[in-house]
Amino acid sequence: MKFTYTAKGMEVTDSLKARVEKKLGKTERYFRDEPEATVRFRQQKGGQNIVEVTMAVGGIILRAEECTNDMYLSIDHAVDKIESQIRRHRTKLDKRVRPDAIEAEDVAPAVEEANYDVVRVKKFAVKPMSVEDAAAQMEMIGHTFFLFMNSETDTMCVLYRRNDGSYGLLEPEM
Repeated sequence: MKFTYTAKGMEVTDSLKARVEKKLGKTERYFRDEPEATVRFRQQKGGQNIVEVTMAVGGIILRAEECTNDMYLSIDHAVDKIESQIRRHRTKLDKRVRPDAIEAEDVAPAVEEANYDVVRVKKFAVKPMSVEDAAAQMEMIGHTFFLFMNSETDTMCVLYRRNDGSYGLLEPEM
């Protein structure tokens, strides 16, 4: 497994790296290809320690974020969430999401525009997929919306989770 570490407001120690590699190393048995893991550590005022784990393998992205007073506990909880996502979506991953459905997201540095405060820019390859594949991918990354190219209509669409738990689809009219 390939690991990438970033930190804000702190240093990543060897013991933190060892804990992450030990815990996430156990998830390798679920994948055929070698996974890539990006781990972000943040320390906030008030003693909150945030760990964000993003795993990309075979075009599938899994993400978990945890915030506690102890960095090691945050790591444990984030890895538990990743394992839970893997178990929950294992059948969906095997049957519904094609390996080329979406590629890992590349995060660009923060960009500032005229009157807007853009904090983060994400770029990712958009490949055609069905609405069902987009819903499965959205659930795996834990977001409330997902931008994708609809393979049935060949248009860019946004799938989103509504407040009542159902899904909505935004399709442009040409």
